[in-house]
Amino acid sequence: MGFVLVRIYAAQTISLAIPFLAFGWRPPFTPSLRRQNLALGRCRPPSRLLAIVGREPAAAPRSRRQPRKNLTVFSCLELRPAAKYKPLVRCVGELQTSTERFDLQVHRRRPPLPGCCVKFPLFHMDSTAQGFQPRTFSIKLWPPSDSTRLMLVERMTKNLSTESIFSKKYGLLDNEEAHENAKRIEKECFSSADEHFKKEPDGDGSSAVQLYAKETSKMMLEVLKRDPRATAEPEAPAVNTPHEPADTVFDISGGKRAFIEADEAKELLSPLTKPGNSYKRICFSNRSFGIGAANVAGPILESMKNQLTEVDISDFVAGRPEDEALDVMRVFSKALEGSVLRYLNISDNALGEKGVRAFTGLLKSQENLEELYVMNDGISEEAAKALSELIPSTEKLKVLHFHNNMTGDEGAIYIAGMVKRSPNIESFRCSATRIGSDGGVALAEALGTCTRLTKLDLRDNLFGVHAGIALSKTLPKLSFLVELYLSDLNLENKGAVAIVNALKQSAPQLEVLEMAGNEINAKAAPALAECLTAMQSLKKLTLAENELKDDGAVIIAKSLEDGHTDLKELDVSTNMLQRVGARCFAQAITNKTGFVKLNINCNFISHEGIDEVKKILKDGKNSLDVLGPLDENDPEGDPDEEEERGC
Repeated sequence: MGFVLVRIYAAQTISLAIPFLAFGWRPPFTPSLRRQNLALGRCRPPSRLLAIVGREPAAAPRSRRQPRKNLTVFSCLELRPAAKYKPLVRCVGELQTSTERFDLQVHRRRPPLPGCCVKFPLFHMDSTAQGFQPRTFSIKLWPPSDSTRLMLVERMTKNLSTESIFSKKYGLLDNEEAHENAKRIEKECFSSADEHFKKEPDGDGSSAVQLYAKETSKMMLEVLKRDPRATAEPEAPAVNTPHEPADTVFDISGGKRAFIEADEAKELLSPLTKPGNSYKRICFSNRSFGIGAANVAGPILESMKNQLTEVDISDFVAGRPEDEALDVMRVFSKALEGSVLRYLNISDNALGEKGVRAFTGLLKSQENLEELYVMNDGISEEAAKALSELIPSTEKLKVLHFHNNMTGDEGAIYIAGMVKRSPNIESFRCSATRIGSDGGVALAEALGTCTRLTKLDLRDNLFGVHAGIALSKTLPKLSFLVELYLSDLNLENKGAVAIVNALKQSAPQLEVLEMAGNEINAKAAPALAECLTAMQSLKKLTLAENELKDDGAVIIAKSLEDGHTDLKELDVSTNMLQRVGARCFAQAITNKTGFVKLNINCNFISHEGIDEVKKILKDGKNSLDVLGPLDENDPEGDPDEEEERGC
């Protein structure tokens, strides 16, 4: 008996990790806990498991139509971006499968350290073997695939052309210039990292990945500083109120990611000590403050707190011991207590309840917050309760983001309480927070008070059908909704149909709709098609990682063919599509002049079908440039056989 590595999903994982390192983003690839449908060459949802270890007879590869055999899946490792947790390797049992297809039920999850070479022990699983010797293998992180590099270019283009704290200081690029710069940056950084990997091979490529990400972020900032052609739209000034001077933003996040101690802090923060300075916005992200540096920063911040309106202290204690990190937070909290802020970002600090309460003074004094970011902070039930208790007023909140926390159902009750007290919220993000059905229902009901919502992101939770139906009852109240992200919520047909029926009546103005990874099949296609027909303003539609097949594809593609002149992106990857379905989607978008990207990867489209898709695109108003990568398409795949095998 031999051993087999069934699949390593490292490439797509890195594709998500790298682009988000730029500008301090964190990659949103937290797995759902629903039943995962996996396959060689594809994964629904993609990149959810980094590796699967098992065994099968050491024989030549079997044809896809030969009988299935048992595969014992021994362990799996799940990858998430939170850097404060240890890896978790779990036994997940024995499954009926073949080399090509298998199912897996994931029961628990915890995030491991990112960017490390993960090694797994491989064990002999033969029942006749009483003693076995473990051995290890390493996951190769370099080079990234073509689809990974393309995704990085897209992410950089978006970051260079959309408003952020950097664009407020340096300005914006238009989409065309942003895309050209993104391609140039990626090409140069890839060459540099690849050369580094060849000269100093490290076994797993992690140092090359780090260099790739570091140089990418650095060059993006240089591009923004260089004289952008377009600038971020300024807030409309009151009558007879002069524009704010250009030097209102003090930002130290663009330098190297490193510890900062007292001496460096004195030099770095010296501009803030100059009398009459006009700084209103500060960003200390990406630098790790020790207690010495905090004691330098504290008096400076306290002296100018009355002029501050925006404070970003995200990711500012990374790598510090817990006690020191908490002391640093208390120093900053005391210094900023009583400031009148409209924007506060305390993300990426592994706060937990202790961290939240370390900011007691700051949080309790904020009654005018318009934007609050508490992402990737280890917000548990207790931390969510503390946050809800400490912030005295959320009536003016317009943006509330809780992405990538460990809130769960119980914590969701406290978050729902905050939401209910925030009638002016325009953007709410509570993705990847481990919220199940009960918490999802509470959150859905609370959102009914937020009638000004334009952007709602609930991705990657465990809502299920019941919470999906509860959300469908709230959606008619959200008549200003423009962007809706509902991927990986376990909605299934029943929940998905309830939601699209609600949207059909209440949100014809929707521009972005994401419902990937919800086990939606052709039975839900008619309701979905009716909804899409009503959404003539749609710019981006994502239905990836479902089970539409050709039957569903024909119905949905038909609804997109007429009108929808603003549609720019369509993602129907990993849907068991074949030749007919792929052709229909190509036909639906081929004459839309502003269309940018069609993703039909990870399907079962024959070589002839791919050729037909390309011909349709060439003959229409678009070029082949709009067709995404097809590196994971399986031209010999059979969706019916896939279904028989339980995928």
